[in-house]
Amino acid sequence: MLLKGRTVSRGRATGPALVSKDPISFLGGVDPKTGTVIEKGHALYGKNVKGTVLVFPSGKGSTVGSYVIYQLKKNGVGPVAIITTRSEPIVAVGAIISDIPMVDNLEKNPVETIKDGEPVTVDGDSGTIEVSC
Repeated sequence: MLLKGRTVSRGRATGPALVSKDPISFLGGVDPKTGTVIEKGHALYGKNVKGTVLVFPSGKGSTVGSYVIYQLKKNGVGPVAIITTRSEPIVAVGAIISDIPMVDNLEKNPVETIKDGEPVTVDGDSGTIEVSC
């Protein structure tokens, strides 16, 4: 399945999808040293974002979340790509400064369309994602 969206951050990456129905607050919600989601009650609580294509509706919380995304990347525990239903400045800036490909505004809701573990290729240069079923 090939879906067209809007480029937020350029680049291309492939990995298994990690899908959340909940928005993500990177500051206080994801451990920048390990990549583990630590926000209690979150749909991804206890799961790790390392090496995944992280799929979620949007970010939430403090603007410092952009720097947390950067820390995840620098520590080698960040997602390889990000797909959101709609981007907002926190996650968009984090993806851009971290060179993490990011696409949003897809033709179909990615949270409902993409399943956990499915191989996904995000092409931030063309604004497309390919889901291998």
